Amino acid sequence: MTDADKEFHLDLEKVEEAVTHSATAVHYPRTLPSDILEAVVSFFGKAFSWIWVPLMLLVVGNVVLRYAIGTNIIALEEMQWHLYAAGFMIGLSYCFLHDGHVRVDVLAEHARPRTRAVIEIVGILIFFLPFCYFILSYAWPFVTRSYQIGEISAAPGGLPMRWIIKSFIISAFVLLTLAGIARLIRAFSLLTGFPRPRQS
Repeated sequence: MTDADKEFHLDLEKVEEAVTHSATAVHYPRTLPSDILEAVVSFFGKAFSWIWVPLMLLVVGNVVLRYAIGTNIIALEEMQWHLYAAGFMIGLSYCFLHDGHVRVDVLAEHARPRTRAVIEIVGILIFFLPFCYFILSYAWPFVTRSYQIGEISAAPGGLPMRWIIKSFIISAFVLLTLAGIARLIRAFSLLTGFPRPRQS
């Protein structure tokens, strides 16, 4: 390895540790119920991670159409926005599950694990789950109304069935609720031993 290689060497494990807060995060015990919920969230998170491949190809295709051929197809541009929205929305729960979201732990990061578990439980019960319920309660009529009226894009040549993309709000927050409940169960297990922790 040359001096130039050493100078620009990137330790991916340290980057991942910094991004996921694993150095300061509390490692809650795994339980059977939390493992089941996390498996569901992980399945959809990993499946939808592939959405970025067609999205990238679509972006490149739209750029070529616009600047090389001098035309654009509205449906393809809208599909680009829809794929991005779907990937981002489904990715929320996966990000939460792996603690990759932004946390403000200025006070809590120096607390004992049991104190942090209490803070986690209170935060999930008072803020996180009610917020998910609030979004879902408004998203359901929003999506069903779109389906009932057969909503389509307002742009000429745009995509039909607008309810499909809107339904990702419901899907995303159902998965986010499952991820929150899984974290709640694991924090509760740390405090009480119930549900019984599993071997990692």
